[in-house]
Amino acid sequence: MRTLKVVLSMALTASSSLAQDSHQLRICNGKAKTQTEMNACAKDEAARVDAELNDIYRSLLTKTSSEPEAVAKIKAAERAWIAYRDAYLDAMYPAENKQAEYGSIYPMEVDLLRAQLTRQHVAAVRQLLRQHSSQVR
Repeated sequence: MRTLKVVLSMALTASSSLAQDSHQLRICNGKAKTQTEMNACAKDEAARVDAELNDIYRSLLTKTSSEPEAVAKIKAAERAWIAYRDAYLDAMYPAENKQAEYGSIYPMEVDLLRAQLTRQHVAAVRQLLRQHSSQVR
């Protein structure tokens, strides 16, 4: 039964975290009139999602602070995810001169992709937090 609850919780969290944009981004884009303004909206979205990740990550480290082995593994996983995220972004946009190759929309596209990848990671870190919160100490 516990396994079913965990699977259902992960599915619900993942589906909501994979939404393409937030309410704030929709409002910002609705007001944007230029590509520069849309780029700024996407940059703000990436920053918001990154701040959410940082909050959850800090909560996870606080929750596991009495377990040095767990903390070390969590930190290693986070470093690996950052390397993956950055490599994925580079793979999506491999050109040396990105602005010349992809145009003025490049900053917006890369920030929205960064936000999407981070939302997926937020779901994974939340799952880690739930796992560590449910363990009997």
